[in-house]
Amino acid sequence: MLVLCGAASFLSAALLFLVQPMFARTVLPRLGGAPAVWNTAMVCYQATLLLGYGYAHVTTRRLGPRRQATLHVVLLALGALALPISVPPGWAPPVAANPIPWLAALFTVSVGLPFFVVSATSPVLQSWLAGSGHPAARDPYRLYAVSNLGSVLALLAYPLIVERRLGLADQSRAWAGGYVLLVLLMAAAAAALRRSSPRAGGRPAATAPAPGVTEPAKIDADTPGPPAAAGGPAARPDAAPERLAAGRRFRWLLLALVPSSLTLSVTTFLSTDIAAIPLLWVVPLSLYLATFAVVFARRPLVPHRLAVEALPVVVSSLVLVLVARAHQPLGLVVPIHLVAFFVVALVCHGELARDRPEPGHLTAFYCWLSAGGALGGAFTALVAPLVFRSVTEYPLVLVLATLLPSRPAAAWEGPRQRTLDLALPLGLGALAALLTRGLESSPEPSPGATGLLLGGCLLVVLGFSRRPLRFALGLAVLLVVGALRPGPEGRVLLTERSFFGISRVTVDPTGRYRMLLHGTTLHGMQALDPERRGEPLAYFSRSGPLGELLRAIGGTARTRSVAVVGLGTGSLACYGRPGERWTFYEIDPVVARIAGDPGYFTFLRDCPPELRLVLGDARLTLARSPDHGHGLIVLDAYSSDAPPMHLLTLEAVRLYLRKLAPGGVLAFNAS
Repeated sequence: MLVLCGAASFLSAALLFLVQPMFARTVLPRLGGAPAVWNTAMVCYQATLLLGYGYAHVTTRRLGPRRQATLHVVLLALGALALPISVPPGWAPPVAANPIPWLAALFTVSVGLPFFVVSATSPVLQSWLAGSGHPAARDPYRLYAVSNLGSVLALLAYPLIVERRLGLADQSRAWAGGYVLLVLLMAAAAAALRRSSPRAGGRPAATAPAPGVTEPAKIDADTPGPPAAAGGPAARPDAAPERLAAGRRFRWLLLALVPSSLTLSVTTFLSTDIAAIPLLWVVPLSLYLATFAVVFARRPLVPHRLAVEALPVVVSSLVLVLVARAHQPLGLVVPIHLVAFFVVALVCHGELARDRPEPGHLTAFYCWLSAGGALGGAFTALVAPLVFRSVTEYPLVLVLATLLPSRPAAAWEGPRQRTLDLALPLGLGALAALLTRGLESSPEPSPGATGLLLGGCLLVVLGFSRRPLRFALGLAVLLVVGALRPGPEGRVLLTERSFFGISRVTVDPTGRYRMLLHGTTLHGMQALDPERRGEPLAYFSRSGPLGELLRAIGGTARTRSVAVVGLGTGSLACYGRPGERWTFYEIDPVVARIAGDPGYFTFLRDCPPELRLVLGDARLTLARSPDHGHGLIVLDAYSSDAPPMHLLTLEAVRLYLRKLAPGGVLAFNAS
């Protein structure tokens, strides 16, 4: 029984985390490769996972493991009717509207049913094991560690092996084969369950706490071990399940919410503000899943107390990086973000593992975990982009994480100490703000002096770590001080956040240029001097490679019809001449609105050629244009500082060549 349940748990988790990147890989070319595609897809996965866990909870409670086993095997068999997984023809994303509802609907239609049934398999198998007569029924949570191991291995295997060796059609067929194998394993496990010795009522019984589990009243990072080991009474095998307090369930919700939110926000932050690294999302999600495997193992690889003690150190280090706005060197900055995220997830999931209930409440426990995960994902992917103009959710949830580990009651008590919990962080923040402003307004500001000041303040805050509220508020006020500091890009005129990223319009520190930035990457600039407003600058200057190309072919037949993929500020239009037709393809409506607003940039208004703007992903919209219709195609589409990979594939280049007129020119901006 244990071997069958373990194999099915491993395979079901692997299938889940193979289909997730497979679906994202399918839809990315339709949405420009934006990081938000993966974040939105994750919310769809988490919402479906919540439905699957809810189904497992309700059916196990109402039917008992044996009758539920029959139902689940039947549903798995019905799910095979939706295979192989594919995107239905005719599904195109909206051009100007938010694509999130479209993406959710596409997920439901193409992946929903098989994903739902497979997502319920892990808690279902654990309830089956708990309801059997097997000796391992005392701690069915070990299967959760096995399933998360399968998740991690599948997630890493996709970019390293699967995607390299199989096309999407072959991936779908291979996944269908794995699904059929899962149905067979689940049928065998259900048969083994029916042969096992029945329990009273056919439901998982309450048992003594599993090794490493503490009762909610005794949770303490400094007091490891189960209550039975300390002389507390162990529950009888035939005892009724304990009652779950509302506060305990709410704490489960928060402990699941924080790592889920951070998984998406650290991905967004690194992809937008640090480096547009292909497949970067694989790393945070792998770390997230690995922490479950670590803490729910029968013998956790990392002591929980060690993780709790490391939490203030790694979070303080990350806050220093955020306050200093450090983006280089990547080999140092990226690991700091990922290590801090890993430790936070390890602590939160470790708290959940230590507070897991007896098996009678197993499916309810997973429902609360799944609800927290879905809420964390929805907050980051759906709510935060509407509420915050930058990735504010990242430091916000990071600060919240420091309040969640269990601490002795003395860490929260004492009237005088509670007053200091508020006064000390506020006083430190005011002092840091005054000193920082003084240093940066001096005739010769020194970034090193400011960095030393902020580092010293964080050392003081680290001294608050034994008082959770004081420590969290100390981090929060220093993050606010850092956010109020002027950035190297100058005075910010506008910040807008869309599905495709964060766009800002700034005036540089000299006051001579207006710039458009996506994350931290410059996407165009214009001189404020009226005599130079029609002059292309930065990458597009007349002395640059593109300027030399257009000087050589300008005014010829090749420039009578020009296609430019990526709008930026529209400065390329000033290379055009009267009578020429220039078509810009832009996926982000926010960028199009900024470039077309003369209050920010005037290239589209002032430059001479006839201009046309087409919204939508260029690979789809350009495909609808006449073949051999352009004498010049310029590829200048970027997400942060890297071009979307689907615009650089062999299939994409064939499309561009088909749209070129005989003797036409295809130019890539590879900077």
